[in-house]
Amino acid sequence: MEKLIVDYTAVAFNTGGRKGHVKTDDGKLDFPVSMPKEIGGDSAHTNPEQLFAAGYAACFGGALGSVAGKTSLRDSEIKAKVHLGHYGPSSFGLAVDIEVKIPHAETLAHAQELVEKAHEICPYSKATRGNIEVNVKAVE
Repeated sequence: MEKLIVDYTAVAFNTGGRKGHVKTDDGKLDFPVSMPKEIGGDSAHTNPEQLFAAGYAACFGGALGSVAGKTSLRDSEIKAKVHLGHYGPSSFGLAVDIEVKIPHAETLAHAQELVEKAHEICPYSKATRGNIEVNVKAVE
């Protein structure tokens, strides 16, 4: 494996796990987190899956911009759905569905080509490849 040349490092802290608090070293994020109702929480605050979905969507959008070429990404939208589940008792996992609208692509097939190219270069996609199921799809 190639050695990564680090250009930037994000630093975040957590206390209290899923029913706690997160903050970044620069103070730009600083808020409580809670568990979703679906897994026994109160859903009073954001949760790790929402944070991961937001980060993945933004990162994927950047990758899409790198591969779009002459295709306008105006009015485009990336929806990342992060699924939390389990394989059995105490065996948890994630899966991700990414749906991308590219209204100015020539065709839906062309949009799908761009989405697949973005998936190849997106750092989040690279980090999850082979570890969790990630499905990418261009939608109208």
